[in-house]
Amino acid sequence: MDNLSKLGWLASEILLKDFKKENYAAEEIGLVVANRNSSLDDDIKYWESAKEVASPSLFVYTLPNIVIGEICIRNNFKGEHAFYIQQEFDAGFIAKQVNYLLDEDILQACICGWVDVLGEDYKAVLYLVEKDADGSTIGFSAENMNIIFNKL
Repeated sequence: MDNLSKLGWLASEILLKDFKKENYAAEEIGLVVANRNSSLDDDIKYWESAKEVASPSLFVYTLPNIVIGEICIRNNFKGEHAFYIQQEFDAGFIAKQVNYLLDEDILQACICGWVDVLGEDYKAVLYLVEKDADGSTIGFSAENMNIIFNKL
């Protein structure tokens, strides 16, 4: 597994440790994730390997959406998912995408946020949003996502 996938996978493990995924059908849980560097960390490694013999094991990770695939495979999530490349974390955009999926009953729960790796620089901030969340969670909004994102 590449570094981007490892980071996203580990962050999702922490995020989902108390999540009751059995309350949902696999198709009701999805992901909306973004980052700045796409799969550049792996693209560079693949380019270097191609100078001699291109590595198929690196090539597969030259797509940034592989990280959400790894999370989906691990958790058996089969709902809608999307991966966006953005110059910086755009909580308003993410909130709009997630709210659409929830409001249209496409999803009942969604992992969303930011997972980015380039060399030694990395950041993962993931949020779990449930359509029918109990009152014990922080409300889902672009403002609240930005508060959490900027603290980390």
